[in-house]
Amino acid sequence: MRRLLFKIKYDGTEYHGWQVQDNAVTVQECFQNAAEKVFLSRPDVKGCSRTDSGVHASEYFVSLDTDMNIECENAVLALNTYLPDDIAAVECREVPLDFHPRYSCKSKRYTYRIYNGKTRNPFLRNYAYHYRWKLDEEYLNKEAQAFLGSHDFSGFCSIKSDVEDTIRTITDVKVYRKDDSVYFEVEGDGFLYNMVRIMVGTLLFINEGKIKEGELSDIIESKDRKKAGKTAPPQGLCLTKVNY
Repeated sequence: MRRLLFKIKYDGTEYHGWQVQDNAVTVQECFQNAAEKVFLSRPDVKGCSRTDSGVHASEYFVSLDTDMNIECENAVLALNTYLPDDIAAVECREVPLDFHPRYSCKSKRYTYRIYNGKTRNPFLRNYAYHYRWKLDEEYLNKEAQAFLGSHDFSGFCSIKSDVEDTIRTITDVKVYRKDDSVYFEVEGDGFLYNMVRIMVGTLLFINEGKIKEGELSDIIESKDRKKAGKTAPPQGLCLTKVNY
């Protein structure tokens, strides 16, 4: 038995996230459909993260087990023959049988893009959140440093989540501008359901003065979802790096 680890990327616009659902098309389902044609049986695939509906991934890892002796390079080419145009296999390598894409992960990095132009850009409608009020990226970068370290992020998690351990460690966070786009980047050992989008929504509240300067640490410590900001829309979010 071999365990193959595939690096893929996908545009999540048309999908209801990664994980298979009964009445919605997901990235996992499409990957399994393609893999079934390549490996001649429907594999049980494991993903590195449960991305939400409309969220993208420029780097995502999927594992599956097979008895076939297919070369990794050929497996990538074969998968891309059957995958839809908005999902692509990029690389493949063999890993130990105890490797798990999610639990073997050391850290993940997400990037959220906000289009800060005065008028909307139709070409970015699926890849950035249009926020027309002026953003002070230097001020938000300073405030965002409160996210660093190990915290109980209960207040930055959707009420739909049933995760018991809500402590996460954030190792890097920054807010910066490139022309009319402002980016929020965050890296940590893991993220709760909607956590990054709530982080972004909270920074937008700070930008609007709804949350005062220096209050973010207290909001985190309060573990009260009502004190944090809104949940930013999904299309601006992309999983950009997974570290093993």
